[in-house]
Amino acid sequence: MARSVVLKPSVRCEGCRLPLRWCVCPAAEVVETPLAVDVLMHHREQWRPSSTGHLLCRAIAGARRHVWRRGAEPAAEAVRRPGRELWILHPAGEEMPVEAKLENVQVLLLDGAWREATAMAQEVASWGRRVRLPMTGESRYWLRTQQTGGRFSTVEALAFLFGALGLEEARAKLELQLELHVYAGLRARGQVESAEEFLSGSRLREAMPEFIAQMNVRRPR
Repeated sequence: MARSVVLKPSVRCEGCRLPLRWCVCPAAEVVETPLAVDVLMHHREQWRPSSTGHLLCRAIAGARRHVWRRGAEPAAEAVRRPGRELWILHPAGEEMPVEAKLENVQVLLLDGAWREATAMAQEVASWGRRVRLPMTGESRYWLRTQQTGGRFSTVEALAFLFGALGLEEARAKLELQLELHVYAGLRARGQVESAEEFLSGSRLREAMPEFIAQMNVRRPR
């Protein structure tokens, strides 16, 4: 009789949620920003290792996560921060205010698959001002297929906002953390060719050459 073999799932890092072999926590860098940042995460998203909402909460100083589940949604009062105007980033929102005191702004990002994010957007529309961003180019979030052009991950949306507000240092640091997350995620999936293609268009090797070289050292079995 043939013997069935059940492969044990790989142990994941509690920080970056990647398999320990591809943990990127040693290269993590906290991004400081005058904005208050919150993530409204669909309950299914909290179990997805590819979620950039988790990455955002790790990378942004003071960022908070709120889990959304239909029938058990967080109250607006639990999300809003006193003394700040709430901006909900959404493609159907109004243009970003030209003059805004950043220390008075709270940003809420919706984290989930497109259908999930749409459902959450309808629920929170009255919580604050819906704001859209000038988001152009192609997504670098290779861990999921973006069905149409102009769709970006949660972290990329925040990076676009940083750029629009002139927070270029914060944007550069956040984008680099996303690049590392995607590269390690592709390697963890065994997609070596895709990972190398991704790396060729990234500044990871220039920004952290030693760490990237260390990731590529073959480990003993």
